[in-house]
Amino acid sequence: MYRTEAIKPDDFKPARFVSEHTITLNGVEIPYQTICEDNVFYNADGKPVASIFSYAYLRTDVEDVSKRPVIFAYNGGPGSSSVYVHAGCFGTRRVTYGEPDRPSAFGPFEVIDNPDCLIDVADLVIVDPVGCGYGMLLDEKEKDNFLGIEADAEALLNFIEAWCLRYQRGLSPKYLAGESYGCTRSATAAGIAATGGKDRAYGVAFDGIIMIGNTVTVGEYFGRNVPVEESVLGFPTYAGVNWYHNHPSGQSVEEFVMEAKAFADEDYVLALYKGEALSEEKKEYIIKKVSYYTGVSREYLLAHGLKIDDNDYRQEVLKAKGKAVSRYDGRMTRPMLEPWKDEERKALWDDATADRYDTYFYAALTGDILPYLNVKLDRTYVNMTMYYKNWNRTCEFGTTGEQLRNAMTRRPGMRTFFANGWFDLCTEFGHVFYTLDHAGLPKDRVYVKGYPSGHMIYIGEDNVRELSNDIRTFILGGKPE
Repeated sequence: MYRTEAIKPDDFKPARFVSEHTITLNGVEIPYQTICEDNVFYNADGKPVASIFSYAYLRTDVEDVSKRPVIFAYNGGPGSSSVYVHAGCFGTRRVTYGEPDRPSAFGPFEVIDNPDCLIDVADLVIVDPVGCGYGMLLDEKEKDNFLGIEADAEALLNFIEAWCLRYQRGLSPKYLAGESYGCTRSATAAGIAATGGKDRAYGVAFDGIIMIGNTVTVGEYFGRNVPVEESVLGFPTYAGVNWYHNHPSGQSVEEFVMEAKAFADEDYVLALYKGEALSEEKKEYIIKKVSYYTGVSREYLLAHGLKIDDNDYRQEVLKAKGKAVSRYDGRMTRPMLEPWKDEERKALWDDATADRYDTYFYAALTGDILPYLNVKLDRTYVNMTMYYKNWNRTCEFGTTGEQLRNAMTRRPGMRTFFANGWFDLCTEFGHVFYTLDHAGLPKDRVYVKGYPSGHMIYIGEDNVRELSNDIRTFILGGKPE
C-alpha cells in the first residue's frame, strides 16, 4: 500500500501529541487532556513491526482516577479506522446532523463541541487498529499476528494492558465499545482475557461491553453457518425499513417490528421449512402477511420460494418508486440504475449511507478534530483498508457468542449492552435476538435496545443524544431503557 511518509521498521519513531482543552457539558466546564500516540508492537529482535494509534481524552480535575471508568472505543470492518465513532459520537468534537438522507456528499460541513460527550463520566480512548487510520503495519511478514479474529483481539488486549500500565489505570473500571466488527473484536478480546490466548494469559478484565451494530454470533462468524433461514433473521429489519418508508401501520416502529418478528418466528419459519408441502391456502396467507410486513411484492415472493435475499430486498422495497435503500441505513435512498440488469449486477454495494457520510466524517476528522488535538503527522490517514478480504476468520477458541459467554460467566458481574438500529440492513436485529436465545448468556446482565436509526446508530441529533445517554446510564450501573 502506498503511503505519503517513508517509514521503515529500522527508523520508525513513534509519534505522540499532547494538548489541553475544556468542554462545557450541562453547564459544567470540564478540563481535559488529550494524548494521541503510537502504541508499538516489537518482534523478538526488538524491531517495531506494527502500531495501534490511540486518541485518549482524559479529564484532569479528577482526584482519584482508580474509580473513573475508561472506555476503549473503535469501529470494525475488519479494516476500518475509528473515524466514524470518533467524529460521529465519542469525541469531544463531532459532526452535526440534519436530515438523515443527506442530499449531497459535499459541504459545508459543521463540527461542534459534542454536547453529548461521555467525558463527564468516563475517560475515552479511541483506537485505530493496526493498518488503518494512523495505525500501521510496518512489517508485512508479521501480518498474520494482527489480521484475524483472534490475532486482532489479542493485539487489542496487549495494547490495553500496556496503556493501563503506562497511565496507571489498572484499578479503573474498563469498558469496550465496538461498532460492527468491533463487536466481534470486543467479544473475542473479552473471552480471551477470561480464558487465555494463543501464547499467554491476560490479567485485564472488563466491567462491560457496548455492542453497536452487533456482529456477535453463534455461527462460525457473523452471517456464516447460523442454523436458521436468513430470511427469518432479516425479517425484523425488513419490517422496520418498510415501516419507515411505506407506513403500513399506525404502530410505533418497535411495535410493528416485534409483531413482524412474532409472525416470522412462528408462521413464516414453518412455511419456509415446509416448502412445496405448504397448501395453496396457507401459501397465500403467508405471501399476504410477508408483503404487508416487508413491502416485497407477491411476484417476487413467488419467484423466490417465499424467501427474501438481503441484496434483493434493498432493491425491492422501494422498487415502485424507482429507489434502492442503503445496506448501512435503510432510511437512506438512491435512484436505481437503468436498465434493471445494471442494478442487479453493478449496484449491490452502491450504498447511499457511505456515499453521503464517508466524506463528511473524514473531512471532520482530518480538517477539524486532528488539528484540534494537535496531531501533526505526515502520514496517510487510511479510513478503511481491504483487509477483510484476507482476514483469518478461524475461531480456535470458539465462536464469538461462546467467547462472550466465557467472558460473562468467568467474570461475574460483567454486563453487556446491545444497541442496534431498527433500519440496519448490515447487521440485522434478528441476529441479536437469535444470539441472545442461543448463546447461553446470563440474561440478567444483558441489555438490548433498538433505535430509529441504521448501522451507525448515532446519525441524527436525537439518536446521538439517546445513544450517549444510554451508554452513560450503562456505565453508571443502570439499565438503558
